[in-house]
Amino acid sequence: MGDAMTRAALVIAILMVGTWLLSLVLKNASIVDITWGLGFVAVAWSGRIDTDGNAARQWLLTVLVSVWGVRLAGYLFWRNHGKGEDFRYRAMRKHWGQRFGLISLVTVFALQGTLMWIVSLPVQLGQARATAIGPLAYIGAAVWLIGIGFEAVGDLQLARFKADPSNAGRVMDQGLWRYTRHPNYFGDSLVWWGIALIAAETGTGAWGLIGAAVMTVLLLKVSGVALLEKSLVKRRDGYREYVARTSAFVPLPPKRL
Repeated sequence: MGDAMTRAALVIAILMVGTWLLSLVLKNASIVDITWGLGFVAVAWSGRIDTDGNAARQWLLTVLVSVWGVRLAGYLFWRNHGKGEDFRYRAMRKHWGQRFGLISLVTVFALQGTLMWIVSLPVQLGQARATAIGPLAYIGAAVWLIGIGFEAVGDLQLARFKADPSNAGRVMDQGLWRYTRHPNYFGDSLVWWGIALIAAETGTGAWGLIGAAVMTVLLLKVSGVALLEKSLVKRRDGYREYVARTSAFVPLPPKRL
């Protein structure tokens, strides 16, 4: 187990330092968002190749993480390509000036790498045990499937909404977005709870539930719902009303105002 965790830390460190160096050349720290999904894929595959454990569980974890990570990275690349650096990193660059390059190594890349290591704990631990696949793994796979569905469909619905010029300035409250203000974040959380359940079946892998909990907190309180809505309330007419009638995270019927 210790070897798996050390190897994951090394893989993440190499990936993040490489991404940081590339960001200096491109003068764009936003590329870390694409690396976020791909980093989990790298951790999963490094564990699959170099860890003794139950092959069926290893393949299940590796495939599920790979589908999630590649889809997320591909979507973010498609959405952000050609649009320059994200406003979050532009603000940090403006604040730190010429020192941002070095400071970003710690405040952006090392921080996200550390979070990636914690969130990926179920992958690291679940691959390192020989416990056979059982009912909990099937439940976890079902939870993952619901989560990836919410995430992918939510992203697709939002992309189609934004592609229609008549929707400019309007609040997206259709499809899954009618029942939750963030179906993609809700789906992301479910994906990792599903993966954590698959790992938890091994016993020691239950420590991986920490990773799913951290991912959920990040989505709700740090980089997801809280950060995005702070901006949307200020720049999108009708968003306060949308907030009043629509669940922030877990899908629920909209309230009648």
